Amino acid sequence: MSSDTAPAPKASPKTPSSKPATFGEGFVLDCWYFAALGQDLKPGKLQRYEILGEPVLLGRTQAGEAYALRDICPHRAAPLSAGKLTRDDAGHEAVQCPYHGWLFRTDGVCSKIPSLVEEQGMDVERIRVRRFPVSESQGLVFVWMASDPRSEAVPDHAPQIFPGVVGGKPKLVDEMVFDVHVDHAVVGLMDPAHGPYVHAQWWWRSAKSQHAKAKRFAPREAGFAMVRHEPSKNSRAYAILGGEPLTEITFRLPGLRWEHITVGKRQVLSLTCLTPMTETKTRITQIVWSDHPIFGLIAPFFAAGARAFLRQDGDMVNLQNEGLKYDPSLLWIDDADRQAKWYQALKREWAASRKEGRAFVNPVEETVLKWRS
Repeated sequence: MSSDTAPAPKASPKTPSSKPATFGEGFVLDCWYFAALGQDLKPGKLQRYEILGEPVLLGRTQAGEAYALRDICPHRAAPLSAGKLTRDDAGHEAVQCPYHGWLFRTDGVCSKIPSLVEEQGMDVERIRVRRFPVSESQGLVFVWMASDPRSEAVPDHAPQIFPGVVGGKPKLVDEMVFDVHVDHAVVGLMDPAHGPYVHAQWWWRSAKSQHAKAKRFAPREAGFAMVRHEPSKNSRAYAILGGEPLTEITFRLPGLRWEHITVGKRQVLSLTCLTPMTETKTRITQIVWSDHPIFGLIAPFFAAGARAFLRQDGDMVNLQNEGLKYDPSLLWIDDADRQAKWYQALKREWAASRKEGRAFVNPVEETVLKWRS
C-alpha cells in the first residue's frame, strides 16, 4: 500500500458515510477506532463502551479472543454487559442477559431463550445482536465501525501499525473525556500555536520563548506527518532525554496522533487516540511506551506533566464551548491552521471515496509550514 492511496472499497449506498463531511458533525466510518488496551480485557469480564453513539460490549473469551457486540438485548433493551459470560447447552461461550437470561454467543447469534417451552419451536438463532469486527494489535484493541450496520463485509484494511517499542507495558496511560465533537478535539490537539498560552510552564515553554518555526510536512497513509526533525529549542522537556533527539509527529484518520522520538537506539512512542463517544463527547486516551532508562527515574514526574497537559487542553475545550454554543463561523489561517484544513480535506475525501467505491487519494501535498510558537 502506498503512502497516499488505499484499496478501492465496495460502495455502501445510502449510508451515513455518503453524506458531505461537515466540520463538527458526523463521524468517519468504515474504519478502525481505538477501543481499549488489551491488558484491560480479562477473560470472562464484560465491559461497556460507547463508540460513535453506539453502546459496545467488549469482552474476551476464556481462550483469549476479543469480541464486541452491540450492548443492547433485542428483547427488552437491557445492557448485555450487565450480565455474565457463561456457556450455552452446546458448550459455546455466550453472554447471558441479566433480565430474562437470553444467551448470545460471542458472534452475536442467540442460542437460547429460557422462557420457551419445547412445543413452541421458535428458531432462536434467527435472532442476533450486531457484532463489531475486532482486531487486537500491538497490545491495542480496535473496533471496526461500518457505515452499514447490517453489512457482514470483512474490513478492507488493517489497523495502524505503530513504530517503536509498542506492545509492551506502557510507561503511561491516561484518559479523559472532552465535552466536544471529535473534530474540535482533533484540531485542538494538533494545533501548533496554542502551546505557549495553554501549556505555559517553566519546564516546557512560555509565551516569551516564542520564535518563528519552519517544519516540513508530508502525506502519510490516510493522514500526514511532520517529518523527522530536531525538536524546537524552546521545548525544554526533550532535554531530559539527553543525546540528540529526533522526532516525527503523525496523524491518521479517524483520530490517531503519535510522536515517535529516537535518541540513538532508544525510542519513545507517545500515542493519542481520539474515540468519539457521541456527537458531543470524545474520549482521549494517551499511551506512552519507551525503552529509555530515564523513564525509570522520572516516571512519576513525567506522568504528572502529561496529565497536566491533557487537562489543560480539556479546560480550554470547556472554555471554547462557551463560544461554540452560539454556532459561530470559524476563521482558519495559514500556516498555523493548515493541519486543521488538511484534516477536513481528509475527512471529505474519505467519505467521497467510500461513497464512490474508489481508492482513497490523499489530498495532502508535501510542503513546509511556518508559524510562531
